[in-house]
Amino acid sequence: MKGRRLLLVEDDLALRTGLADTFEEEGYDVTAAADGDRAHALVFERHFDVVVLDLMLPGRGGLEILRAMREARLATPVLLLTARGDESDKVLGLDLGADDYVTKPFGLRELVARVRALLRRPSAGGGADAESTFRIGRATVDLGAFTLTRDGASHELTPKEAGMLRILFEARGVAVRRERFLDEVWGSDAFVGPRVVDTHVVNLRHKLEDDPKAPRHLVTVHRVGYRLLLEPDHTTP
Repeated sequence: MKGRRLLLVEDDLALRTGLADTFEEEGYDVTAAADGDRAHALVFERHFDVVVLDLMLPGRGGLEILRAMREARLATPVLLLTARGDESDKVLGLDLGADDYVTKPFGLRELVARVRALLRRPSAGGGADAESTFRIGRATVDLGAFTLTRDGASHELTPKEAGMLRILFEARGVAVRRERFLDEVWGSDAFVGPRVVDTHVVNLRHKLEDDPKAPRHLVTVHRVGYRLLLEPDHTTP
């Protein structure tokens, strides 16, 4: 990871200093920011290979910065730091396009390993040869633009959602195991479990399906994972 540029956004001076020292010892080129306004400026002024972003910040909050990055099509991997116990904050962060999160207090070795895993894994959008635009029923998916358009309404796709749709489209008609999503979209070393896959499927169904509670395209294969059907499944109750 020698020379990788890392933006560290943390308002606690002691923690910020300790994390910066740790990542620099690992060979990262670290830029540190103590507040959300400075971090927001930095992500649009400079290129970073990864962002470690606290949620609770003076000025702009971490989620506001993350939302602005994804709206601007910045696909830089983002790992969230949170002291909150409310799971909804973590789910919202993932929905906005965060790649991973850790909850304070955390171990330094775990944090470094997660950042390393983010930098190792392939892009969520797939390789250059992957088909980037395709139709699912009445919806048009554009992985390059991170959009799903259905019945005239355009929905933004997070990097994770785009990665999942790429895998589902490539395997269309065949069940995809949750473990494959974790390996290829989150990275085999990411410290997340199958539940995060289910959460992202729920979000995708809201964008893709007429009735997300009775999906016809993105259907569950019990005890396995999910299957994508380009034409609606009229056999599902």
